[in-house]
Amino acid sequence: MGRIIFMTEEKSMKATLCKILPKLAPDFREFEHWLVIEHKGKSDLEKSFPRKVKQWQEPGVRFIILRDNDGGDCRVLKRRLLDLLPADAPDCLVRIVCQELESWLIGDAMALATAYPAATRHGSFRRLTQTEPDTLNNASELAGQFTETGAKTIRASEIATHMEPSRNRSTSFQVFCRGVEDFRQRAIA
Repeated sequence: MGRIIFMTEEKSMKATLCKILPKLAPDFREFEHWLVIEHKGKSDLEKSFPRKVKQWQEPGVRFIILRDNDGGDCRVLKRRLLDLLPADAPDCLVRIVCQELESWLIGDAMALATAYPAATRHGSFRRLTQTEPDTLNNASELAGQFTETGAKTIRASEIATHMEPSRNRSTSFQVFCRGVEDFRQRAIA
């Protein structure tokens, strides 16, 4: 059984994954079945992941590369990232977070409200619960308004603690979840 290695662009994505992966795959344990490697931004991730994928020496390993879209064309970005992979790369998925991690976090309004009850008093909170979070170009700004902390990693961890993957309205989050499940099923097959 090979592990799934997640490569993220930042610490806050790692904090989020460490909270939601046990919910997506309760039978999978950190370090034994999956590992999250954070990078110091997009350029660090893009320089690093092709080399790590090529040099990783572990039978059956699979990789999921996660990067924010940040308003770009997600198809073009995904193609560019796939083109960075070595020709002989093991199983790899590239998943684009539309538009940014906070879209995933506010995609579960109940998790946001549980982590930060004061969020429900904001006038825009109700509208947020009826909006496709992946279409928001200001999700990070909104999450900052709804929460009591400016620390992105703390905010991500606190909201993700309460996230229920099945109720998250972010389409890109649901695509990510299906990819994880597919890799998990192949790992146990």
